[in-house]
Amino acid sequence: MSKGSPEGNPAAFSRRLLRAGERAALATNLQGAPYASLVLFAADLDASPLLLLSDLAQHSRNIAFDPRISLLLDATEGYPDPLTGPRLTLIGWAEAIDDPRRLARFTAHHPTSSIYSGFGDFRLYRVALERAHLVAGFGQIRWIEGRDVVLDSDTSALAAAEQSILKDMNEDHADAIANYARHLLARPTIGWRMTGIDPEGIDLRCQTESARLEFAAPVLSAEAARAALVQLADDARK
Repeated sequence: MSKGSPEGNPAAFSRRLLRAGERAALATNLQGAPYASLVLFAADLDASPLLLLSDLAQHSRNIAFDPRISLLLDATEGYPDPLTGPRLTLIGWAEAIDDPRRLARFTAHHPTSSIYSGFGDFRLYRVALERAHLVAGFGQIRWIEGRDVVLDSDTSALAAAEQSILKDMNEDHADAIANYARHLLARPTIGWRMTGIDPEGIDLRCQTESARLEFAAPVLSAEAARAALVQLADDARK
């Protein structure tokens, strides 16, 4: 069983689903009644979900009443029978935070959100995970503790370097990103940008299309990240 398989390492598999996702169904408590809504999210470097929500939205008012939330990530696209595909339910608490780094990470993943991210009625939330329920297909169902899904490594050094790495790659190494798209993703090469880096891989976007590349081994520093990016470039040239 491989490291990234649901059988071999369900926590790592769940984290990969989380990092690759962009939207989710958010369930909140509407004064005792369940309330579901569609939201965009981004995974922080440790894989904690980040949400950017308006105070005027019903789900934000629900969170103010009760911060317990659930997120359903649907990764079944492309499956003839969606019930044979993977999906992940996350359970935890949503906490409003004032964090420019995390906000920049969210808006890089969702460029259109930069239009309203500075509005006074929008808040960034970090979700503290309690548990995750992975359904990877028929007969592949597991409960996983939140502490096992979220990385416990110190990501502070990589977090501090993320924006400079993105700037360097997008401004000075656009050819490498194009090669990633052409040879590692088999996608058209025009217009791809790097939108995020974390200990386990990088995120790319071209207009409304997003993609992800995984590192061969975790990285926690700018130096290790650059070595991993060089390795991806070498892999793209093979």
